[in-house]
Amino acid sequence: MSLNDQQRKFYENTLTVTKQEIADLDRQIEEELAKVKEKLAQLQNAKKAARQMYDAACLRLGIPNDLEAEEEGSAEI
Repeated sequence: MSLNDQQRKFYENTLTVTKQEIADLDRQIEEELAKVKEKLAQLQNAKKAARQMYDAACLRLGIPNDLEAEEEGSAEI
């Protein structure tokens, strides 16, 4: 089955439009991934800072650091 000129133009236009849509979606995906990566980095830094404070408080109080024990236990799994 061959296409007439009108059908051919329709499908060629469809190719062009959908290819642009795909490129736009790829760009949006990359933008969202960048936001997520930035947020994860912020959360990891906040966790690291909180952990340093927790470690120091345990040290100053002279009590065992239960988070260290938990980490050692999970590292063995």
